[in-house]
Amino acid sequence: MNANETTRRRFILAGGMGVAGAALGGAALAKTAPKKDDDDVPPTEDLMREHGVLRRLLLVYGELVRRVDARQEVKAEHVSGAALIIREFIEDYHEKDEEEYVFPRLQKAGKLGELVTVLIAQHAAGRRVTADVLRLATPAGLQGDAGRKQLAEALRSFVRMYEPHAAREDTVLFPAFRALLDERELKKLQDVFEDKEKALPHGGFEKMVGEVAKLEQALGLYDLAKFTPA
Repeated sequence: MNANETTRRRFILAGGMGVAGAALGGAALAKTAPKKDDDDVPPTEDLMREHGVLRRLLLVYGELVRRVDARQEVKAEHVSGAALIIREFIEDYHEKDEEEYVFPRLQKAGKLGELVTVLIAQHAAGRRVTADVLRLATPAGLQGDAGRKQLAEALRSFVRMYEPHAAREDTVLFPAFRALLDERELKKLQDVFEDKEKALPHGGFEKMVGEVAKLEQALGLYDLAKFTPA
């Protein structure tokens, strides 16, 4: 079994503990409780909260870069664990929804064409970077200075691109997309997103929040109060 597969089992398939357990427990309760209209998550809000998962992973990437630069220990399982969530939840799920439902609708309406073109190119670039991160995220690859430097540069480039990428989508793209949908279309897309999330093999939003929290705890990032200026 290779390092990435081991990490997949550890961070994606393993049962949640701590915060992850709480998230999974909440998800289990949600399945048994009757669904209420006010529990529904509109499609654009759904996309934005998935960006919240991405932003937390960008913080994880930033901490890994800091450790490389400071010549501190970096564990391959932390790097590949974060990168696998990005690949499976962000790139293969979240971005595919954008590419299938959001971008075409805006293009059809003649809205934000230049922005959509850039976002599509950045999705492709991000997938290439993620492939590089997973290739480099092995114990052997992290032993030498050259491999650590390549990894840090890949992580740094991903963070630099996706911080403005997600911010532009949240503040420009998604509001423009929402304005094109009537209530019937909004509800239909909401149901599509919900069904697709339930079908994810390694869990949806709540599970991924728990998995990211475990990474944050392992790296000393989970305590939000630590980020407060003195």
